[in-house]
Amino acid sequence: MGLACIAAALESAGIEVKILDCVVFPYTRQFLEQTIAQFDPHCVGATAVTMNVDEAVSVLRDAKNIAPGIFTLIGGPHVSFRAQETLQTAPEIDAVVIGEGEETVVELADALHTGKPLQAIRGLAYRENHTIKITEPRPLIANLDRLPEPARHHIALGRYRALGLPISITTSRGCPYSCIFCVGRKMVGSKIRYRSPAKIVDELARLSNLGFHQINIADDLFTASKQHCLAVCDELIQRGVKIPWTSFARVDTVSPELLQRMKTAGCTAVSFGVESGSPEILKRIRKGISLDQVFAAVAMCNHAGITPQASFILGLPGETPNTLQATVDMADRLKQLGALHGFHLLAPFPGTEVRENIHRYDLQILSNDWKDYHANRAIVRTAAVSPEMMNAVVKAWEHQFNLWLDNIKQGREKGEMTAAEAWPLTHLEHTVLLYDLMMKQGVETQGLFRQNGGSTADYGAIHGLVDRLKGIIHQPRDQMIHTLAYALDRGYLSYTLRNGYYQWNWNNFLQ
Repeated sequence: MGLACIAAALESAGIEVKILDCVVFPYTRQFLEQTIAQFDPHCVGATAVTMNVDEAVSVLRDAKNIAPGIFTLIGGPHVSFRAQETLQTAPEIDAVVIGEGEETVVELADALHTGKPLQAIRGLAYRENHTIKITEPRPLIANLDRLPEPARHHIALGRYRALGLPISITTSRGCPYSCIFCVGRKMVGSKIRYRSPAKIVDELARLSNLGFHQINIADDLFTASKQHCLAVCDELIQRGVKIPWTSFARVDTVSPELLQRMKTAGCTAVSFGVESGSPEILKRIRKGISLDQVFAAVAMCNHAGITPQASFILGLPGETPNTLQATVDMADRLKQLGALHGFHLLAPFPGTEVRENIHRYDLQILSNDWKDYHANRAIVRTAAVSPEMMNAVVKAWEHQFNLWLDNIKQGREKGEMTAAEAWPLTHLEHTVLLYDLMMKQGVETQGLFRQNGGSTADYGAIHGLVDRLKGIIHQPRDQMIHTLAYALDRGYLSYTLRNGYYQWNWNNFLQ
């Protein structure tokens, strides 16, 4: 969505843009070379978080090698806090956009077109005469209503829908809290800036017509302002916009009244950052919540009919075997109360308090390989807890999850489960196969073939494509047939039959 926001700002300024979405399309240098030849851009930009910044730099390196005259830039939280280091280590990058990018990128595009000096553009780091220059910080955008809606027409939304993912929206920017492991406050400011409820629901109404099963309100903290949250909910209710949605909250910002209104407006789940089962660690990381507030928030969600979700971080400063066990016990208690939960491992991202002032904490960073910063395996240690101890907790959680899937599989095979009961596994199987199909371009390379019998057109189309995908997609034939039939029925894929040939296509763009 970040790229769609930048694209919308550029288009509003009369600048032609194209988005290359390498999440749901495979990236190759040949693909980039073809795109550059056809689109002939003046500038190529990339966005990245810490764990994929190396890949983003690699794409820009390819762009520079393909067309040395192209201006290259990069943005996102990682490079915003490592602007100088990024330019020093990546000569293929001409500029770094620091912080919010909409206004900076538009001004940069204008400067590249008119020859204006880059020094006048706030929020930019760039290279000039072999010297790295960083301009004045750009003030945060005060009035978010001035920004256009994300240019989602440049994104293959149908592919995201096929993968069962929600579509996202933001209603505010900013976070007033100061958790030491998060860059949010430094990236988007401590003062929350809100979009008007009317504009938010205008966008939600449009998104509700795109066929997604759910909308994710991606604000750092949707419930920061009770008044704003209630206003959005009331607007949804009054207009009769019907779509399930989820949001993020803190346990000390919800109430029975607020959650009940959210439920009436369509909210199905709320995610809380609980982080630890140790009060001492919660205090050390400046979380500002108590365990009693966690249990109260879960109870309020249950009463309102909203699914509570709790997220924990292992490896926080001061972690010991006892605090680790306290977190596991806390997760188990919340599970018994009907809350979903998951574990992450601390990733000390650039810009976080815990990284910038590591000497203040009982913590050792074990890797500066950015590809390790995915928060699924430990890259830190404390005086009392090793990476192996933290990883063991996550592996145990993963094992329980896999046992749950195995039980569903056995029940399905024995006919002891309904299709609805088996759906979590069935949906996962569909998602894995469809993503494999996207990344291996199975439809694009194998989707045209001669008609060869079959009792119905669908039968011939599905079985014919499965035959051609052998050796490309390594899944059982029955599973491939089942998934293709599902995708065809849901409109994720389609085919035409003309002059004796089938032609399969992804339905990428939704109306």
